[in-house]
Amino acid sequence: MKKFLAVLVLVAAFCSAAQADVWKWVDASGKTHFVDTQTSIYTWVDDRGDVHYADTPGHEDAIAVQLVWVSGGTLDDLQAGNEAGNDESGSGYAYPGETPEERAEREKAEDYYCKRATEIYESYVNAPRLYKTNDSGEREYLDKETAAATIAETRAQKDDLCQ
Repeated sequence: MKKFLAVLVLVAAFCSAAQADVWKWVDASGKTHFVDTQTSIYTWVDDRGDVHYADTPGHEDAIAVQLVWVSGGTLDDLQAGNEAGNDESGSGYAYPGETPEERAEREKAEDYYCKRATEIYESYVNAPRLYKTNDSGEREYLDKETAAATIAETRAQKDDLCQ
């Protein structure tokens, strides 16, 4: 019975390792990296312009990077797929069970919403004054603080949609 449990534990460990996920992150200079762990990663650019990263925030300018799920599997699987030309869009980003057609459709929608959010944000930034329309159809101009908060919120939405 003990041998059976030991074998079961080893099989479970092997299966969980085989079902790892791959994550991507972008460093301070804009270069994309791929990892197979969700350990926190920090990046910064030094005074000479060199990019550094570590698993601890060891520098005053270090910022935590956002890990974005890329695919199930291993880094080797991802690299083999990219070398074989299976990465049709070039983004290296897919959801579990997503077909290439579904991926293309999702990426098209993401591009549309990013473009639209960028247009809205830029129109707010370039507007002489921001206003909202009340229930009777009249313009109510926003004060400077409310306008600044609206622009900041719109930028955050744009940044979220344009990752």
